[in-house]
Amino acid sequence: MGHADGLCSIYLEHTADPTMATRVIVDSKTSYPAACNSVETLLVEQTALKTVLPQVAEALLEKGVSLRCDASSKAALASNLPSHQGVFLQDAVDSDFDTEHLSLIIAIKTVSNLNEVISHINIHGSHHTDVILTSSSELAERFMAGVDSAGVFWNTSSRMADGMRFGFGTEVGISTNKIHARGPVGLEGLMIYKYKIRGNGQMSVEYGEGEGQKKV
Repeated sequence: MGHADGLCSIYLEHTADPTMATRVIVDSKTSYPAACNSVETLLVEQTALKTVLPQVAEALLEKGVSLRCDASSKAALASNLPSHQGVFLQDAVDSDFDTEHLSLIIAIKTVSNLNEVISHINIHGSHHTDVILTSSSELAERFMAGVDSAGVFWNTSSRMADGMRFGFGTEVGISTNKIHARGPVGLEGLMIYKYKIRGNGQMSVEYGEGEGQKKV
């Protein structure tokens, strides 16, 4: 199976519910930072910089996450966060958006529109799992159709990309390849899947093993 990196992104669009967005992003980054389905890049619509992003950033900082921001997001947060938190904002460099940090680090980039988001993810991502947070079903469906990843989720944590949470049983890996067969191959052997979740704020910690745990 072709699966080396998990450079997952979340797109925060300005119509996303702030409370839901905060829950999803914090879970995606902090529930298991070293996992391949942990979010590494947060793409923020320019309109959301001073509305939704500050609440998200404050929650991430409280969890000990380092925020590596581009110039626009850093300026917006510096003027909207408490002064004791603003000092922890860091400047992003280009390589941050091509790095699977596997730790409590997230790179934040400002984007203008959905086309820019799709282009960024398809160029810089690893085709693993990517997420859009929005109240617009039209934007969500365009995102899920345009992003070339094995998992494309709407309003749910990137950490939901997991065989156990999907109800598949023990997971042997997550493939980002588009062909995988060996030996005699029929039509079924050539099939691949693109997994879509349309959620309303689900977090990975709600879906796992043990009594009372749920599956997608």
